[in-house]
Amino acid sequence: MNIAYILFEDITWLDFIGIYDPISRLKSLDYLPELKWDMCSYTPSVNDTFGLEVKSTAIKPDLDKYDVIIVPGGLGTRKLAINTEFIEWIKTAEPVKYKISVCTGSLILGAAGFLKNKRATTHYNEYKTLEPYCKKVIKNRIVEDGDTITAGGVSASIDLGLFLCNKWAGKEAEQEIRKRMDYHG
Repeated sequence: MNIAYILFEDITWLDFIGIYDPISRLKSLDYLPELKWDMCSYTPSVNDTFGLEVKSTAIKPDLDKYDVIIVPGGLGTRKLAINTEFIEWIKTAEPVKYKISVCTGSLILGAAGFLKNKRATTHYNEYKTLEPYCKKVIKNRIVEDGDTITAGGVSASIDLGLFLCNKWAGKEAEQEIRKRMDYHG
């Protein structure tokens, strides 16, 4: 399985790290030893609103070569949802098996057309913003509808990571990873 983590300026790093940590353990604990990922962005590095910088491993790759795209949230999503060039890049993920978002990352999936006629969620402050992009906004922590999976606010990123561990490697993997993270949520 090959994952594209979509990074951008003004990202919320916990949205990313909360999902990245449990998923990375699928590889390190040998549940999915062939698992790989790229940190994909439009620039060689990205910063959150406080200046914490992370380097990208792939700059504007065609996203159709991945099995999964994961779009975290952050203040940057509001501008990117109306950035035609960025959204055209995200649309290259059309054939990707799983399109996943955390928090306001769902606005990016929505702007790319991936939530049309689907149920989805986002940060509670952005339910109204998400409405035009999807069939129905669901006020749950995780919403799965076909090939899309969306999660609510920042703390839901850990829950989503564990949900994906269960989905891709089974309950035993999720339980072991949850225990190692000392996460009782």
